[in-house]
Amino acid sequence: MPWRRRRSRVSALEGGQEEEAPPEAAAVPSAPLTSPQQTEEAAERILLRGIFEIGRGSCDVVLSERALRWRPILPERPAGDSKHDWLCKEEFIELKDVFSVKLKRRCSVKQQRSGTLLGITLFICLKKEQNKLKNSTLDLINLSEDHCDIWFRQFKKILAGFPNRPKSLKIFLNPQSHKKEATQVYYEKVEPLLKIAGIKTDVTIMEYQGHALSLLKECELQGFDGVVCVGGDGSASEVAHALLLRAQKNAGMETDRILTPVRAQLPLGLIPAGSTNVLAHSLHGVPHVVTATLHIIMGHVQLVDVCTFSSTGKLLRFGFSAMFGFGGRALALAEKYRWMSPNQRRDFAVIKALAKLKPEDCEISFLPFNTSDDVQERREQGSPKCDCNDQWQMIQGQFLNVSIMAIPCLCSVAPRGLAPNTRLNNGSMALIIAQNTSRSEFIKHLKRYASVKNQFNFPFVETYTVEEVKVHPRNNTSGYNPEEEDETASENGFPWNVDGDLMEVSSEVHIRLHPRLISLYGGSMEEVNDSKVTCNCF
Repeated sequence: MPWRRRRSRVSALEGGQEEEAPPEAAAVPSAPLTSPQQTEEAAERILLRGIFEIGRGSCDVVLSERALRWRPILPERPAGDSKHDWLCKEEFIELKDVFSVKLKRRCSVKQQRSGTLLGITLFICLKKEQNKLKNSTLDLINLSEDHCDIWFRQFKKILAGFPNRPKSLKIFLNPQSHKKEATQVYYEKVEPLLKIAGIKTDVTIMEYQGHALSLLKECELQGFDGVVCVGGDGSASEVAHALLLRAQKNAGMETDRILTPVRAQLPLGLIPAGSTNVLAHSLHGVPHVVTATLHIIMGHVQLVDVCTFSSTGKLLRFGFSAMFGFGGRALALAEKYRWMSPNQRRDFAVIKALAKLKPEDCEISFLPFNTSDDVQERREQGSPKCDCNDQWQMIQGQFLNVSIMAIPCLCSVAPRGLAPNTRLNNGSMALIIAQNTSRSEFIKHLKRYASVKNQFNFPFVETYTVEEVKVHPRNNTSGYNPEEEDETASENGFPWNVDGDLMEVSSEVHIRLHPRLISLYGGSMEEVNDSKVTCNCF
């Protein structure tokens, strides 16, 4: 069984004798806390005690404020019987891992609403290896209606006391994501878990790019505890951008010129249903649908840094990561071959962009990350850095690719992340610059992302930890050469890859980091396993 075993710390169960509890539950009164030293004692304060059948045997079950404990009721054996001692060991689950409780009934076809009571079922969130979560159940069998009703109501009361657990969610579903699997993913894997947890949902099917943005500008959100996006990186980024724009509008701010944005009012959940799922992978450590769903159900929330992308003083969008140069041109090519399958389109675009590889002539200015105490204090308050003595640095030349990332950007082809030294909320961005070099050397650099080796250990790659970046292309027309066909050239400007969405800008782009600007459903991620992964792009 997946439950943890330990010897009882409840005084009523200590000693060498088993006490048979009465079949009916009994609440145990306790004195109020009088000192901090009594915290652990209060955590083990017994609320209910009774007999249930768990597995194939009767058990003495004890419910405290933080845990449910049980041990089998066995006949007495001679002292020193090691087998008997092992069987009597206590098992337990922590109540913070329980996300729902239901009365278990035997229902026939004619009894669709109610049937013979069998007991109580607890629905539990269990942690597996590599950051994965799974749902499981524990059945407490007892045929007494009164007995089960007392326990059921006590379980419901305890579960209602956990903060951040949503009761109502607004769902945005992109049916075109990846292989058009998002609808199936939601209705087969996500919705059943939300129903078990008793979470009400309102589902909107995203019919076109920008649909969620237009809806979130005006729709009523007061009745929801959170927003969930089922789709890929582009869909998730659109919903995050829309939530943040909505927050600025509600705060009475101009949405085209934002210097100090306010935090999004509702947390955002990301259900991975795209081709790369960089955002969800970076948030959860794995692109696993059940894991993402259980984080939402359990109310696991963490604050995440967000960037603003501006040009000529006007806000273009909110986002988490961006690539200019090779990364932008590869995405621009992929957008022209939408008729291909996602994987084919991605691989084809990468190969074609490599075949037409050329540097961008640009000027890059950046503000290095300052870790002084006063700046950190302002970061915790969500304020941007504004010291007059801050020194900008500038480099210019020919660059093959420029990456600016506020999150690690984990994905299947980069298991350690495109920016492995960046965290979700450390108040800084990674600036990664690949200077002009040969095609073969650049490909070696790209292949390193799929291995455990340092992808930045090349003489033409420079990395910086920054707070702000300005990228000013010095080409006149997006690198367009009349003598050479350029499928990425556009009259709208240079192609940028922002969270998997194509953004075209003809002038300088200013990227600023805003610490902990949005709340995302997700738990604290463990260190990523550095197992070697083979890349299939080259």
